[in-house]
Amino acid sequence: MRGRSDGVQKKRLITSVCVVSIFLGFLYVYYGSIFGSKSRGASAIEYGSKSLRRLGSSYLSGDDDTDGKQDESSTIFGQEDGEDNNTPKSFPVCDDRHSELIPCLDRNLIYQMRLKLDLSLMEHYERHCPPQERRYNCLIPPPPGYKIPINWPKSRDEVWKANIPHTHLAHEKSDQNWMVVKGEKIVFPGGGTHFHYGADKYIASIAKMLNFSNDKINNEGRLRTVLDVGCGVASFGAYLLSSDVITMSLAPNDVHQNQIQFALERGIPAYLGVLGTKRLPYPSRSFELAHCSRCRIDWLQRDGILLLELDRLLRPGGYFAYSSPEAYAQDEEDLRIWREMSTLVKRMCWTIASKKNQTVIWQKPLTNDCYMEREPGTLPPLCRSDDDPDKVWGVPMEACITPYSDHDQRVKGSGLAPWPSRLTAPPPRLADFGYSNEMFEKDTEVWQRRVESYWSLLSSKISSNTLRNVMDMKTNMGSFAAALKDKDVWVMNVVPEDGPNTLKLIYDRGLIGTVHDWCQAFSTYPRTFDLLHAWTVFSDIEKKDCSPEDLLIEMDRILRPTGFIIIRDKQPVIDFIKKYLAALHWEAVTTADSSSDSGQDGDDIVFVIQKKLWLTSGSLRDSE
Repeated sequence: MRGRSDGVQKKRLITSVCVVSIFLGFLYVYYGSIFGSKSRGASAIEYGSKSLRRLGSSYLSGDDDTDGKQDESSTIFGQEDGEDNNTPKSFPVCDDRHSELIPCLDRNLIYQMRLKLDLSLMEHYERHCPPQERRYNCLIPPPPGYKIPINWPKSRDEVWKANIPHTHLAHEKSDQNWMVVKGEKIVFPGGGTHFHYGADKYIASIAKMLNFSNDKINNEGRLRTVLDVGCGVASFGAYLLSSDVITMSLAPNDVHQNQIQFALERGIPAYLGVLGTKRLPYPSRSFELAHCSRCRIDWLQRDGILLLELDRLLRPGGYFAYSSPEAYAQDEEDLRIWREMSTLVKRMCWTIASKKNQTVIWQKPLTNDCYMEREPGTLPPLCRSDDDPDKVWGVPMEACITPYSDHDQRVKGSGLAPWPSRLTAPPPRLADFGYSNEMFEKDTEVWQRRVESYWSLLSSKISSNTLRNVMDMKTNMGSFAAALKDKDVWVMNVVPEDGPNTLKLIYDRGLIGTVHDWCQAFSTYPRTFDLLHAWTVFSDIEKKDCSPEDLLIEMDRILRPTGFIIIRDKQPVIDFIKKYLAALHWEAVTTADSSSDSGQDGDDIVFVIQKKLWLTSGSLRDSE
């Protein structure tokens, strides 16, 4: 019996060793394929060990915690000096084929996870974020030959071809003047699908159709925020900027890949998104004008749900400019679509403001009066009284009309001051949060001082046109962006999805932004922002079940080489981030306390960082 027992134990030992060997072999093959078979040691920046290492709550070698969560008794920030042994000296570099990776809009992930999505509803273009075990905890390399982007305003009309090495749109849209390849650059003549001869002339024609003052599209400051759906390379939004009109240019990562990447490389506000099944991440009554130039959207599907989403987003009296064959063609199919769209918008209480040639402009009513006068049972119905039209993060669209608030009904409109006065005038929707006018004015003053201090700290590193694309990673009332009004920048204001939904205040000030959860990747391409402002973002992350290391890697992904980060947070957060500077190839610019500029939060520390330009060996060869 003893010999038999020993034999069984020996067999069990051999079996265990084999299982462990097979498992380790699987890890080697699987994760080796993620990081590519190319040698990392030949890169311009030496990354040291390529061994699998733990990175916060997401790591590449399995989980040594029973539930995958951090011990609630431990604190991420504020560890003693001897407790940072797990801080990596380097991060691996992602394979070159991931140089344009957008983790939550990655079609390869959809295929690998075999997600069952309805392609007809555009679900495959919506956000689908990787689980922890599938995250790429590596640094995104620039493409071969990458150059520091051309500065604004020159960038509106030309970018480096090496930075976005995709020329198929230049050939596919050659008859529409989207873009033209000229040597090392791609130039943008300002054309579009329905404005081949230039966006400026097209914009002027829209203003004339609407009888705006002096044929100016801003209508003396009353038209400020625009949503351009299916924007292409965003030339429509680019040419609106000179009229003090800011556009959220929106397009999916579809067959016209890289169109939003081109827009952001040009320095034009843009966001990756689609009219699919979820609400767009903007609050109700955000835009004075929505625009679609042959955007190939089926507006009649699902009881007009996509058109009703635009209706939710338009302000009282807002316009929808629609340039498409249905507006002018005479073939049977286009006539059918036109008749059905006309019937639908009439039931929505829209009226034709103007129609000329290829363009029709509908106008949304100023009040609820028309809705109340419709016959009982008329479709689409009004939304339920308990529906929150400003709740947008992951919320499904509904085929219903969002009625106006009592305030909008009473003032017969949004009650907003014209631009630029609306930037500093207390927004009418302040009362929704219990904020007073005095609180708003104080917030504006505080952030004005803070931004002046920031620019003083950056003065040795930047000139007047160094920065263009700016992100405020945690905004409240938009006062950081308001303080930048006289700088030649635009700001993507980000409101946390789990905090006060103040994004409508941002839009009421004539600014733009979106809702986001920083436990996930942002919907943008790598290397798209020049400056990231992170006010207590890391302190917030500590309270969540997600990793600050993941956030650092994500910030590196979306920040341009030589771009800047301003961290405003507690001292333990600053100390934590400093441990990762070398691994991320960031360098400290300066550190300052906030006592002189804050007015509150006096124990915050301001830490300014610059991202270095690093290139792979392939990039270096192409640059020589």
